[in-house]
Amino acid sequence: MTEKVVTALRQTSPGRFTVEFSDGSSLRSTLAAVTDARLYAGLELDQDAFEELKRSSSKALEREKALELLSHRPYSKREMRDKLIAKGADEQSAEECVQWLERQGFLNDEEYASAVARHYAAKGYGAGRVRSELRRRGVERELWDDTISALPESNDRLDAFIARRLKDPNDRDAVRKISAALFRRGYSWEEIRSALRRFDTNIEED
Repeated sequence: MTEKVVTALRQTSPGRFTVEFSDGSSLRSTLAAVTDARLYAGLELDQDAFEELKRSSSKALEREKALELLSHRPYSKREMRDKLIAKGADEQSAEECVQWLERQGFLNDEEYASAVARHYAAKGYGAGRVRSELRRRGVERELWDDTISALPESNDRLDAFIARRLKDPNDRDAVRKISAALFRRGYSWEEIRSALRRFDTNIEED
């Protein structure tokens, strides 16, 4: 069994290293993986030790990549898994990384769903739009109802939207346009009708 001899440990960035070997090959790694393996120039690694170094380095790099992504914005578990795969990870290593992030508290789909819901509610969108966003972001369906039920009542958002756009309660064309706009923003027809009645509009029932 051929042994590999470490010839150099080159730091390429804070926390990142390239391990060079006597046969001319090299391996990207991290400070944590290098430290755990107690690497130094001149160290001889048998095949098993080398394969373990490859696994630990790959795992450490995946975790650092995931943490870097999370430093820019929050992710759902599915979003993070898909992102890691898109960046070159295989499905198993991406799933293991996601599970590690969840155990460490860096990924929490329940908290993420609540943040998404609050964001879109604050922008004046209804439950339908929130559901659509949660679906698009890969949040499990079982979290949707509790997330949406925790949102504030939609009356104020609806009333503010209508008040900005409705000049004449008797303008049926304006009422139809406002109704369509609210429906696109994720409100149900029942919510829209109730809100329009508060403005004394003439609503055409289906």
